[in-house]
Amino acid sequence: MLLNRIRWTCGLFLSAVLGCAAAHAAEVLPGAKHVKIYYEPGRFGGWPANHGIWAWGNEILVGFSRGYYKDLGPERHNIDRDQPEDHLLARSLDGGESWTLEDPAAKGFLIPQGKSLHGTETPGRAIPALAACPGGIEFTHPDFALTVRMSDVDAGVSRFYYSYDRGKTWQGPFRLPDCGTPGIAARTDYVVNGKQDCMLFLTAAKRNGREGRPLCVQTRDGGATWRFVSWIGEEPAGYAIMPATVRLSARDLFTLIRCKEKDASWLAGYTSRDNGLTWISHPKAVADTGEGNPASLIRLQDGRLCAVYGYREKPFSMRARLSKDGGDSWGEEIALRDDGAGRDIGYPRSVQRPDGKIVSIYYFHDPVTGPERYIGATIWNPPPLP
Repeated sequence: MLLNRIRWTCGLFLSAVLGCAAAHAAEVLPGAKHVKIYYEPGRFGGWPANHGIWAWGNEILVGFSRGYYKDLGPERHNIDRDQPEDHLLARSLDGGESWTLEDPAAKGFLIPQGKSLHGTETPGRAIPALAACPGGIEFTHPDFALTVRMSDVDAGVSRFYYSYDRGKTWQGPFRLPDCGTPGIAARTDYVVNGKQDCMLFLTAAKRNGREGRPLCVQTRDGGATWRFVSWIGEEPAGYAIMPATVRLSARDLFTLIRCKEKDASWLAGYTSRDNGLTWISHPKAVADTGEGNPASLIRLQDGRLCAVYGYREKPFSMRARLSKDGGDSWGEEIALRDDGAGRDIGYPRSVQRPDGKIVSIYYFHDPVTGPERYIGATIWNPPPLP
């Protein structure tokens, strides 16, 4: 570990000496507060976007992965795949100012189907089989939470869980059907329409079996059955993955899609005016995300849309853009922070507190903390409406 830290520090020093230019800088937002949710020497915290975020006033719950740090070079995720990986939750009761960790797997939840594989889950814990959901889920329950996850064991198989007590206990895992696709790699992105009516926004394999193409599916019987609603956009030459979706009105939806083709990576916007049946493509909401990063997307109290994403080129940063017209156009980029020590950052999720401040959560590493990836939060005020 000491040798890895020395190598990492020397790499930062050489970059500074060589004067590597900031190719795409954005002005850093003044007054933003950065909080560490999870940091542990020798460990790796990652990917809140894969797990989900939920909020009840100033109570915030977020999921993430915890593994072991391993120096695999600047082009890879520095997580040791030969060591176990846990799926944890962090809870704040004060609007993101302080956090406590929770391990739902200790109660037998949030563990996928399959064998206890070294390097994917905690060895020795029982792994329940995926069951068919009996239905009757009350999506409008005041303390409801839903998480949708892909399997590390069976390619194209995904699962979901739900909670009625703000994530303290969970029901599941329930199998998510493939809805006629070649296989689904699910992350948590959903819109509740009614008591037993919910839409999921997912990524499926393309016809050639490669990653990936976004789609919308829906249940109207509390999760017992799910039907295919629509593809979001045409099948891409590269990939289009990881939707982040909000409802704009009784019939209008807007989603941001992480896209990549050859060396270009961007965030594309799509609007549906008919509850997800068809989608209208917009100009790129974010034309450049470096090597690529998914967005978090929320609708603010003043009606604007807020997108937060990682920028995976120098200066490695967490950024945001705001839209006051439902995603038709976007304001200037805002850098929430630009002190990243490398490209392995981002995958954010965000909520807005009752006082109007935004809490954006992501994984990160910086020159001061060291090479381990940690889960951080930035608490910030969105600029006022012009």
